[in-house]
Amino acid sequence: MSEELDPVVARAVAVLKAEPDFGAGFDRRVMDAVRAEPRPGTVSAWWASLRRPREVSISPLGAFAIAAGLVALMLGSVIVASSWRFGIEQGAGGVASGGGADLRPVQFVLIMPEARTVTLVGDFNDWEPDGLPLQRSAAEGVWSVTVPLAPGRYRYSFVIDGTRWYADPGAPRAIEDDFGRPNSILTVGEQGS
Repeated sequence: MSEELDPVVARAVAVLKAEPDFGAGFDRRVMDAVRAEPRPGTVSAWWASLRRPREVSISPLGAFAIAAGLVALMLGSVIVASSWRFGIEQGAGGVASGGGADLRPVQFVLIMPEARTVTLVGDFNDWEPDGLPLQRSAAEGVWSVTVPLAPGRYRYSFVIDGTRWYADPGAPRAIEDDFGRPNSILTVGEQGS
């Protein structure tokens, strides 16, 4: 059997040892292709490198990190868009917005006999606890303040004695803020509505 393979092997060896014939003008074709390549460091070389197909492999952990980053990016854009929309709904600047033309006086009243001080905080004063102090009226335990507000929707709360946050019992409750504090909702309508 080895005698039969010997002529086959001999022919294969002869083909492999022979000079390959790439046809006439092979050297010219190779050099033309080299000259057609863009010069390194140029914009065309950079663009050509971007267009070349590549094989990319990502580990499961890398895929998870990319997915988590995309989710965080989408949530961030939703939060920014909703806070921007909420800022438009409530009116620019709250208490001092609108140059006085669209401001409506709103009276806030709280019955809290045991309080020594009561302040009003909310979207309209950037939640500053000292911002809008309520005045104790002649009636025992009744506190009030009138605030000019532009039409819009506001979240607010009372701060009792500088430490305790208290939702307005006479207004709809809002979802608690990020700090777990109780809030109320106030909607100020347009004039004549």
